[in-house]
Amino acid sequence: MDLFDEQRQKINQPLAVRMRPRNLAEFVGQQHIIGEGKLLRRAIESDRITSIILYGPPGCGKTALAQVIANTTNSYFERLNAVTSGVVEVRQFLQQAQDRKRFEAKKTILLIEEIHRFNKPQQDALLPDVEEGNISLIGTTTQNPFFTISSPILSRAQIFQLNPLNSQEIETILINSLKDKERGLGKYEVIMDKKALEHLIKISDGDARRALNALEIGVLTTPPKNGKIYFTLKVSEESIQQKSVVYDRDGDAHYDTISAFIKSMRGSAPDAALYWLAKMIYAGEDPRFIGRRILICAAEDVGNADPQALVVATAAFQALEFIGMPEAKIPLAQAVTYIASAPKSNAAYLGIEAAMKDVATEKTKEVPKPLRDTHYKGAKKLGYGIDYKYPHNFKDHFVQQKYIPDKNKTYYQPTNQGYEAKIKERLDKLRAME
Repeated sequence: MDLFDEQRQKINQPLAVRMRPRNLAEFVGQQHIIGEGKLLRRAIESDRITSIILYGPPGCGKTALAQVIANTTNSYFERLNAVTSGVVEVRQFLQQAQDRKRFEAKKTILLIEEIHRFNKPQQDALLPDVEEGNISLIGTTTQNPFFTISSPILSRAQIFQLNPLNSQEIETILINSLKDKERGLGKYEVIMDKKALEHLIKISDGDARRALNALEIGVLTTPPKNGKIYFTLKVSEESIQQKSVVYDRDGDAHYDTISAFIKSMRGSAPDAALYWLAKMIYAGEDPRFIGRRILICAAEDVGNADPQALVVATAAFQALEFIGMPEAKIPLAQAVTYIASAPKSNAAYLGIEAAMKDVATEKTKEVPKPLRDTHYKGAKKLGYGIDYKYPHNFKDHFVQQKYIPDKNKTYYQPTNQGYEAKIKERLDKLRAME
């Protein structure tokens, strides 16, 4: 590649790539890991980077931080992408790193972007060279490394979690891009409307790449007036029309959001539950998955404190099947707010858990003979059904008899919450009669 080709390539790069920081002074955000005196900053400044995993959402600066390390280090720096690189390519690079260490006494830093895309054999191929110090591995990932990266690599690498950029940090990045005449949009005379800037910041949702892409397309496609480009709210809305919610059905966002959703319903926080419901619907989560979790919460966390909760949840699920989305969000919201607002009891859940544990760990109890099936010839000859007392033939439709060999075992212990208080009152009386 000659000089002109290299310059042409830089010009054709997206603004988000051109504006990547060249050093720590230009880096915006993530002060919790690269602020003055922080471990990662000290490692970069002293050129003593060990194997690290940079974990965070899109557009938060993982690749940018790796680029800063590449510009700062005296080590040989190589970049691989887990999506396009295979085991053969990785092994070839590792052999080169070994030779470089042996013959040149030079350290090698290997950046693997989207490292979670590597399968287990590909990750295992890295392990010996990470262990021997032939390479310092920098892996970037949007997925929880504890779920997607092998334990041996994790034990040999430090994990740094990057956060979504806040509004002020996104604004700083955008303003810097508008001022920078060498790499940014400084050669254009852009008049940025305040509301337009606020819209870019809000809809980018902490993703600097998304904000810069929207800024660039808005500037490049807006005809100038008297030599000036007026970046209005309308231009901003056209450039970044819909907020992109970070949500992967197989990743962290999926599990974290559904966890917050369930815990909000369990915690009697209907407003929070509605927010997490809205996030899942907006992100395209399977509504049947949401409906199933609502059903489970109604039974597990509300239970007999309000038996109607399960009825409402079931009706909402049926409505979902009948009418589909987007209208089904309404009965789903009704069920969510009902369950979140209802009195809570997990007594039924605790009861079945305790019973299941006994079945699994203790000697299996035999069914008492009076309770055994009698609907076949010869049952009575075996003594089955004899002495069974039919409760409806007795006062208050209750009679004392042995339903389980260990009569002292109590699984269901109703609470004083909601309707379950009435159940408790009745059971306490009946149990006192035994």
